[in-house]
Amino acid sequence: MIPVRMVTKEPSTLFKNLLENAIRFNPTKLFVLDTNVLIHDPMSLFYFEEHDVFIPMMVLEELDANKRGTSEASRSARQASRTLDEIVAGSGHISMKDGIEFSVRSQGQATGRLFFQTEPINGALPAMLPIAKADNQIIGVALYLKEKYPKREVILVSKDINMRIKAMALGLTAQDYFNDQALEDIDLLYTGTRELPSNFWETCGENMKIRKEAGHTFYAVKGRFCSGLHQNEFVWQDGDKPFRAIVCEQSGQTATLKTFRDYMSDKNKVWNITARNREQSFALELLMNPDIDFVTLSGQAGTGKTLLTLAAALEQTLNKRLYNEIIFTRVTVPVGEDIGFLPGTEEEKMNPWMGALDDNFEILTNGETSHLKGWARGMTNDVIRSYITVKSLNFMRGRTFIGKIIIIDETQNLTPKQMKTLITRAGPGTKVVCLGNIAQIDTPYLTEGSSGLTYIVERFKGWPYSGHVTLSRGERSRLADYATEVL
Repeated sequence: MIPVRMVTKEPSTLFKNLLENAIRFNPTKLFVLDTNVLIHDPMSLFYFEEHDVFIPMMVLEELDANKRGTSEASRSARQASRTLDEIVAGSGHISMKDGIEFSVRSQGQATGRLFFQTEPINGALPAMLPIAKADNQIIGVALYLKEKYPKREVILVSKDINMRIKAMALGLTAQDYFNDQALEDIDLLYTGTRELPSNFWETCGENMKIRKEAGHTFYAVKGRFCSGLHQNEFVWQDGDKPFRAIVCEQSGQTATLKTFRDYMSDKNKVWNITARNREQSFALELLMNPDIDFVTLSGQAGTGKTLLTLAAALEQTLNKRLYNEIIFTRVTVPVGEDIGFLPGTEEEKMNPWMGALDDNFEILTNGETSHLKGWARGMTNDVIRSYITVKSLNFMRGRTFIGKIIIIDETQNLTPKQMKTLITRAGPGTKVVCLGNIAQIDTPYLTEGSSGLTYIVERFKGWPYSGHVTLSRGERSRLADYATEVL
């Protein structure tokens, strides 16, 4: 019998060929990430589950170019670079060409592999696309991968709308980064209020228990409708006997509804302000409740978000002494052209952005000090204004605020990460109020579904120490209301 000599390939070559075949015929997807995805969410690498991620060399170059500076984008670029470095450093002796597993670094959350561009790509771009542009080079990499792995779905992920359109025009599959989207349909955003059905008392009030305590009436009800309620959600019913209440307890199909003070009545004025509609009364109940640590108010321009919040803040700071200071801050995103650097101190630099604060402060103090004349009125206004401090968001990192009420305006222009940074500044005895209009987003790469305001409304929904109200009716003027409706 003639012995047969077995010819085998080297282990490394065999592994490489097996990996190449696995990539070619793998049913999992290959996502090519744009730089703005990593800057928008440095942890996005771990949110692609069993699928693989490919990082073009141009993305690394852009991360390097953006890492210098103190802006939020620079911080995110540095964090993304550190995350990539940790993944590479933890891979041991595995070649970067073979892909680096996510499973160890992501604690099993992601089971795919991370691939880097390790060789020049000679894929031809259409003549209409300039090669020198970074976006076009990334598109070129995605086109090359699609041609190299025809059995596999290659997807370009970018926050840049125009880049996605260009990629799709060239036959690529391109999509936005969806992991940070709190909601796919903004119409489903939690409003904090709910109308009771006409048969509510018949279906849920069969063995209802009623008790009165400290001027409030409590209704213990049970039924299928109650399972969809959230704690601190407002319920209402119009008719011959209007009903207004807040959900103070909820478990399974049982709930306890509590009546509250009617802020539409003159006897319940807050800093000489009365609510003009149902939602404003709901908002004041949250703002005036010291047990509520976190309040979010959303609504179109003119619904009274800032006026109600400032009135409640002044009432609780100066009259009730629940807080020792009011801190007002907002996102400095210009509507038109930027006017450049501004002189003066931090508060002086913020003055051009504080028009909403000044306008509402003037309304509130005119009513409160109308009986005073001359210098006495001016001095009183100055004393009241001294309790309000204007802060820039740029200097909030690392701070801890104790016994204060923090008002954050225009939160629809903040990212979820920025919202976390700001809200976690609250110390003992501090109340945070976030205001915003989800229809007026001016920050690039943010959408209604990924806005920081949408994010916190959904995440805090049902927490016993938070509440939300969407103000739907404008109260600024008939001109403003009509313009909002027809323009």
